[in-house]
Amino acid sequence: MSDETFDDQEMSEEGSFAEMFEQSMVGKTQLEPGQKIDAKVLQIGKEWIFLDISQKGEGVLDRKELLDEEGNLTVAVGDQVSAYFMSRKGGEMRFTTRLGGGSSGTAQLEEAWRNAIPVEGRIEKEIKGGYEIKLPGNVRAFCPFSQLGLRRQDDSAEVIDTARSFRITQFSEQGRNIVVSHRVILDEERQEQKAALMKTLKEGMVVSGTITNIRDFGAFIDIGGLEGLLPISEISYGRVENIEEVLQVGQELEVAVKKCDWENERFSFSLRDTLANPWLKVETRYPVGSTHTGTVSRLAKFGAFITLEEGIDGLMHISKIGGDQRIKHPQDVLKLSQKLQVSIEKIDLDEKRISLVPVRDKGDESEETSYEEKASGGMGSFAELFKKAQEKK
Repeated sequence: MSDETFDDQEMSEEGSFAEMFEQSMVGKTQLEPGQKIDAKVLQIGKEWIFLDISQKGEGVLDRKELLDEEGNLTVAVGDQVSAYFMSRKGGEMRFTTRLGGGSSGTAQLEEAWRNAIPVEGRIEKEIKGGYEIKLPGNVRAFCPFSQLGLRRQDDSAEVIDTARSFRITQFSEQGRNIVVSHRVILDEERQEQKAALMKTLKEGMVVSGTITNIRDFGAFIDIGGLEGLLPISEISYGRVENIEEVLQVGQELEVAVKKCDWENERFSFSLRDTLANPWLKVETRYPVGSTHTGTVSRLAKFGAFITLEEGIDGLMHISKIGGDQRIKHPQDVLKLSQKLQVSIEKIDLDEKRISLVPVRDKGDESEETSYEEKASGGMGSFAELFKKAQEKK
């Protein structure tokens, strides 16, 4: 083989290698300091965790960052972790989940500020307008009340002496004036959660949520990534007068997605849809002619609503209440929360309506019909109640 042939072959091999390397880097972008990525744990050593970052070279992460409070490792080979790129040296790329611990000084904090890398801090005490935060290296920072969480924390005692991740939003006077925020980290997490929900959340799905606020018209539910309304009408099959009697802020619930409007960012939920519909068993539980004990739940000019069970109300028309006596309003003889015996007169499943009549007083066989009002405490028949009401006037 001649020297010329050998040189040609060598150049050809070098060209092929360059082409292969170039092809291997297609689609791989240069990492910038502070850039957040998801990586797979390849190997766990005594001091370092090695990461597959889908780049040329290895990613390394300090093992201490992934230990829990008891010193136990929180990841295993094959797990996914989120980390921030810090620097590149040779073929090794250094990552961190947040800056913290050790004797980190203002130089590292400034780097964290410039590259938007979270730092770990401890809430020391409440001061005017917010909290004093102790950062790595015993550096002091300030966190406004509004930046500690997504909502204002009313009880400062609950957060004092607790550790959280913060983003440095202001770094000046060579580190003597540092302002931090935990809220921006939470906001970013919620945006990631929201993006994931947009792919999966559908109307009719049952999701877990936490009550964040209660108003007269309903309760606001946070399902992690977005917040929606649970209207008062969707809490129960029964009538709810006071939401705070059945729900509490901080309570966790399983709710069904009622409406999902991404364009206008309006979401509504239903607790009622996760419960068994009592009307499915009405015909078997309350056949026409059967007798039941009910509770007066509402009095209207045209009649009285009687609750047979939660979610099942029947109407006793005013013409049925007074017997042969005409009354102006059901309240003349009935009271709210009063117990009485009623008979099922008619059922309309399509309209979800039940017509009721009072149970006939078996002890009265006279021509003047009377009705027994089986109240707790024995208050007598409807006719007797009406007579007493007239005597008081």
